[in-house]
Amino acid sequence: MTTGARNWAGNVVFSAEHVEAPTTAERLREVVATAGKAHVLGAGHSFSRIADTTGTLITLRDLPASVEVSADRRSARVGAGLRLAEVATLLDAEGLALHNLPSLPHITVAGAVATATHGSGDRNGSLASAVRSLDLITADGGTTTLARGDDRFDGAVVSFGSLGVVTSVDLDVVPAFEVEQRVHEGLPFEVLAERSAELFAQAYSISVFTDWRESFSPWVKRRTSDAPADLGWTGAREATGGRHPIPGASPEFCTRQHGEPGPWHARLPHFRAEFTPSAGDELQSEYAVAREHTEGALRALKELGPVISPVLLVSEIRTVDADPYWLSPFQGRASTAFHFTWVPDAHAVRPVLTLIERALAPYSVRPHWGKLHETAPADRYEHWSRFAALRDGLDPGGKFRNEVVDHYFPG
Repeated sequence: MTTGARNWAGNVVFSAEHVEAPTTAERLREVVATAGKAHVLGAGHSFSRIADTTGTLITLRDLPASVEVSADRRSARVGAGLRLAEVATLLDAEGLALHNLPSLPHITVAGAVATATHGSGDRNGSLASAVRSLDLITADGGTTTLARGDDRFDGAVVSFGSLGVVTSVDLDVVPAFEVEQRVHEGLPFEVLAERSAELFAQAYSISVFTDWRESFSPWVKRRTSDAPADLGWTGAREATGGRHPIPGASPEFCTRQHGEPGPWHARLPHFRAEFTPSAGDELQSEYAVAREHTEGALRALKELGPVISPVLLVSEIRTVDADPYWLSPFQGRASTAFHFTWVPDAHAVRPVLTLIERALAPYSVRPHWGKLHETAPADRYEHWSRFAALRDGLDPGGKFRNEVVDHYFPG
């Protein structure tokens, strides 16, 4: 009999027979060593079955919280089960920051890293790009540390829990900084399509929200130490009131707008850490293409607007810098990511995903592993076979394999 545990959105009922929440590292190693099958569950914010297992589902939420800043103040070792908001608060108290944050600060460090979750910014990689090293509990309960320079490291960082249990990560940090956020509306599609590179270069972090019909809204996050962003040439105008990414929804849960300066962790996410942004009544997908294909991808998706819009709550366009990780959507290429927040109706959404993936296939599209998608062709990942060998070496008995891993890496 399964536990009946569900993910945040409620669209995945986990197959696990047990849920364990160890309170010590010793107990965690024991749980891993004695489990037949196992997988770690972070905040449960994945919409695919990436975190599922038929054996023991492990949460790290009850392990001791720790953020240890290095002597040179260039890195911090962070407990993998901590939420990003918790880490951000502790780092900010030290006068330090992460280089960027995703829309939601509610997710765990390990989950965000393992799926290459990201914010936006031409020069900002995903959170995984900040990883210097990680501590891993392997299938037999033993521990190993993989660091930059290790020939397995680039395969292990973005591995969606399929290699073992990550217990801590050492992250690059930077001096704390302030950010202001301004929401603009009325961006013409042709300006976005033809001059996206200029638009996304205007500030430290820019997202464009759209319904793929007529509404294109840039959310501009500028470090206060940088020059002011100039969107006057775009035709977009600054919003006169507070805005939520989903048109008509209350901006109460969103981070401060209208150019009000604030600390990095209170502006880079779209949503405030002290609120749950929604009840989970949604599904999500995301696809990344190389930056040079942005215009082609934009036009392909705009053409699908009449099909996308009826099942869409909102879509977000972001830029992400390249990283070296074998299964990252951004491996080896600076990218543009297209995110979709769907109505909670998988039956209606999945045919649309097929059309999107078909339309973006000429651009070697790659999906976000933790979100809904139909295909992930191996030929779009240069190191696919190397990852399969790494998985077999670290987990020869298949303890951390699940439906998703078996589908993409059979054998």
